[in-house]
Amino acid sequence: MTYNDDNIFAQILNKKLSTKIILENEHAIAFNDIAPQAPIHILIIPKGKYIKYDDFINKASKDEIYYLFILINQLVKNYDLEHTGYRLTTNAGKNANQEVPHLHFHLLAGQNLGKM
Repeated sequence: MTYNDDNIFAQILNKKLSTKIILENEHAIAFNDIAPQAPIHILIIPKGKYIKYDDFINKASKDEIYYLFILINQLVKNYDLEHTGYRLTTNAGKNANQEVPHLHFHLLAGQNLGKM
């Protein structure tokens, strides 16, 4: 699968679509999901062109990997989620129902999320 430069997250990164960015560093951004599944539902994406997790881990630089996870950790701290709990998930490929072909993590919190 090749990266689609016209996917919705690429459009956000290229400023073709606007969104309110919650947190950003040189390698990643975070913003609210437009169809939240929990009171807190934040999407975290790398700025690089990666389709899914294995693509990212195999091709990204150490800095890209580090700063994506640092951004996630900062969100957990900012929302005080280390005390109340949260779910961090990513869908990879067809069988996982990945809707946008750009790596993204969902950070869900703010209520009991139930069992997986």
